[in-house]
Amino acid sequence: MIDQSRRLNSVEEYYFSKKLREVSKMVQNGEPIINMGVGSPDLFPSKNVINEIKSSLTNPSAHKYQSYQGLPELREAISQFYKKFFCINLNPLNEVLPLMGSKEGIMHISLAFLNAGDEVLIPNPGYPTYSSVTKLVEASPVFYDLNSENNWFPNLSDIEKRDLSKVKIMWINYPHMPTGASADLSKFEELVKFAKRNNILLVNDNPYSFILNDNFLSLLSVKNSKNYVLELNSLSKSFNMSGWRVGMLVGSSKNIEKVLKVKSNMDSGMFYGIQKGAISALNLDSSWFEDLNKIYSERRKLIWKLAEKLNCSFDKSSKGLFVWAKLPDNIKSSEKFIDKILNENKIFIAPGTIFGSNGEGYIRFSLCIDEYKIEEAINRIEL
Repeated sequence: MIDQSRRLNSVEEYYFSKKLREVSKMVQNGEPIINMGVGSPDLFPSKNVINEIKSSLTNPSAHKYQSYQGLPELREAISQFYKKFFCINLNPLNEVLPLMGSKEGIMHISLAFLNAGDEVLIPNPGYPTYSSVTKLVEASPVFYDLNSENNWFPNLSDIEKRDLSKVKIMWINYPHMPTGASADLSKFEELVKFAKRNNILLVNDNPYSFILNDNFLSLLSVKNSKNYVLELNSLSKSFNMSGWRVGMLVGSSKNIEKVLKVKSNMDSGMFYGIQKGAISALNLDSSWFEDLNKIYSERRKLIWKLAEKLNCSFDKSSKGLFVWAKLPDNIKSSEKFIDKILNENKIFIAPGTIFGSNGEGYIRFSLCIDEYKIEEAINRIEL
């Protein structure tokens, strides 16, 4: 047997990869599982988007290798999208980089900027991939605390009390996953000042701006921030295109150039038809989001009822695709709680602990599920 690399000793298989195998096995055995754990939109993309990919398939260029930087018209569409919704001016030639999903971008950014032994500031709770990718590139995760008392925003003065000389990157994510907390422009300004003071690249992972949120905000909205920040965005959540794998990275031309050095050695361009569909999606007007949010709003009301039936508390002002709910104080383990609900009620809910130690005592519901299934879940819970 050939031994695995040492870097794999520092990471585990992604929680949902393992847990969903267990859930799938239960479904195969005939158990009526209601899956509220994963944020994979169940709604369809726009008909315009689907028609665009269909019509693209007969184009003479459709099945050839594509540019590492994406079609010029895709980069232009991303640029116009940021101008329309975030009031940010981006040069489509060198300040925009299409990605095969923003998750890919986390690895590209880490490979482009981190050396072995560098440190990375990572939110707790937060997206587990920030930590696993940091370890895979042999850098060291440094977790900063988020909690409800501070509205899930970092205490920057506390962070600056530690030695930050080895920190190269700080990951932020607003609207925040899993909690749904948001940050206004003044908070972003605080973060950019912090990054400048400490010579840290600040990266905002921003896929949830358009879900149950009417305050569209980019980290690049902070004046004179472009050289110090990068922002990831995605079509997965906002346009129901998670399986298409379309994301984007925006920032200064110098930083984009560094990431492109990595990306151009890892893929051979995004499929032509997917790029054409992405262009169609990015050109949709605000009514697309309004219609989408009407559906999510009704689903969220039902999820609130389910959470209340489980004696959980939650913040009704939160944004994004999930409901982050606090368990009763007498329940000490989120994972034991969700396993009990899974086995007894056949409902899968994500435990807060998969997002970090500060997620203990919380569970996360996804809104990517039909209303009738949520109602069925409510009916299954007996107090």
